This record gives sequence, structure tokens and C-alpha cells, in this order.
Amino acid sequence: MDSLTQIVLGAAVGEAVLGKKVGNKALLYGAIAGTIPDLDVLASHFTDTVSALAMHRGFTHSILFSILFAPIFGWMVSKYEKYKGFKGWAWLFFWAFITHPILDAHTTWGTQLFWPLDMRLAFKTIFVIDPLYTLPFLICVILVLFQKRTSKKRRVYNTIGLAISSTYLALTFLFKSLAFTKFKDALKLQNITYQQLDTRPSALNTILWNANIDTKDHYLIADYSFFDTQAISFQTYAKNHHLLGNLIENEKVKRMIAISEGWYTINQIDDKLYYNDLRFGLINLKPNSQDFVFKYLIDVDATGNVNFVEQEKNQFDGKALLLSLWQRIKGN
Repeated sequence: MDSLTQIVLGAAVGEAVLGKKVGNKALLYGAIAGTIPDLDVLASHFTDTVSALAMHRGFTHSILFSILFAPIFGWMVSKYEKYKGFKGWAWLFFWAFITHPILDAHTTWGTQLFWPLDMRLAFKTIFVIDPLYTLPFLICVILVLFQKRTSKKRRVYNTIGLAISSTYLALTFLFKSLAFTKFKDALKLQNITYQQLDTRPSALNTILWNANIDTKDHYLIADYSFFDTQAISFQTYAKNHHLLGNLIENEKVKRMIAISEGWYTINQIDDKLYYNDLRFGLINLKPNSQDFVFKYLIDVDATGNVNFVEQEKNQFDGKALLLSLWQRIKGN
């Protein structure tokens, strides 16, 4: 999830663990702890794109990280804070650390919660930024901030925030199930044979859902809003995997395919190859658009070394997407 959401969650967890004893400092340290796992993004400055993607939400988002580093941070804080309870500080950091990847596991990218095991947990029930999850939670945390440490209202407001956000998160599984059924029924009605169906919410909401469908020769992409009145329409995208040629044997290419869970297409433009990660959908909702959110130039230098260069998205793309999303959420 986005940084603000993780800060809010961390602050609420910190309050739940140690608010009675240290007051607003529990919110502060919880917020700090809630952001620490995302420091793995710094890897992008020191390594290539594929390696950085492989490390993203890896070790720092694991149970092992929480177990190893919570006592260390707890010990450090207990040394200079007035409250010297090492156990309390360690528990604060542990729960703030572990709830971070658990929340991230609900997104499309998921987390390597069980690192070093090579498996990524991704429920794909919530977008990385979802105002319906974050805003009520944030309001409750702000209300806690202005209460005295001994006030009973602190725990009441914090509990309400945790309850509302957790209930919404649980409901996203129901929403996903309903959307999945709609896509499945539409495929059956249109006599489409497929091998795999993958669904996820579109940006900023859980009303409009996207689907990737893997068929033998191509992919189908579709969307469905709970306000739709017309049949689901499926857009066809050629896989073009053959365009990789011998590059399919390259280790970086293999890793990239594994990271994308096999959901990718290849485009050739002006003798250049582009790799599209289908899991995060399109930034342009027009029919048959090729503007994928994550698109990479496959750059091969004179020595045969392969690099993936992410293609930049401009501000106009984001604004256009938001307008298109709003119209599409209201139904077809």
C-alpha cells in the first residue's frame, strides 16, 4: 500500500500496543515502524531494474524480518526514551512491521511474507491506494492524537479505526468473488475457452474490476463495474512471445517473466522490443490500447547484456486515467 496508508496503520498498531503507557509517542514510533519495510525501494538506486523488482517487498516484508529486527529497534528506543520497557517497544515494532506486509499481501504486487521461500502472497483484493480504506482510518488516528494519554476515548477511536479498515479489507474478498463470478459467467456465455482467469480491482476503488484471461494464443482483457448494465466486452491482445527469440533463454528475461507470473506481452516498435506487465492493467482505457502501466524497453547492448528500462509515465496520463476511471465506474 502507499506510504500514507502504512503510516496510518503503523500509528494505529503502535497506539494499540503501547498507547496507554507512552501516549502519542506510540503513534509516532508506530508510524515510523510502518514505513521501515518500504526502505527496500532504495535497492533501485544500486542495482538493475529486474533485481530491484525481485527484491521489492522481499526480505523487509517477511515474517523473518519482523522477528529479527523488532527486538533490535525495541532495544534501541528503550535506551533513550523515558519509558524503558524493552518488551513493550519490541512488541510495538513487531506488530507494526508484520501488519505492513500483511496489508501489502492484499494488493496485486503482493509480498514475500515467507521469505526466503520463493513464493509471493498476493490476494489482489485492493489497489495500492484506496481512499475508502485509508481516509476513515486516518480520521480516527487524528482523533486519537488529540486525546490525553489517560482518556478512554483514545482506545475507542483507535478501535473504531482498526475495525472499519479491517471490515472493509474483509469485504474486498467478497467484492473480488462477485467480480470473478461475473467474468467467469461472461466467458461461458460467450463460449470462450481459457486456461486462467486473474482478477484485481482497478485504481483507487473496489467497484470497477479488471480481468486478465489467458487463452492458448492470446490474452483477453476486460473490466466490470458493479453498476454495469451491459454485457462484459473482452479485448484481445497478442502474446507475441515469439518476438523474444533467443532472449527467452536470457536469465534476466526469465526472472522478469517469473516476476510477472507469466502475464506479459511483447511489442515491437521501430525495431525495439517492449515488455508489458499485464498484472497492473492499462493506463489508457480506450479499446485495444497498448499503454500498459508497467512497460519496459528491452535494451540489449553491444556485449549482449540485457537491461529492462521502465518507460516513464507523464502527468497527463494520470489525469486522463482518473477521468476515464470515474466514467467507467459509473457503469457501461
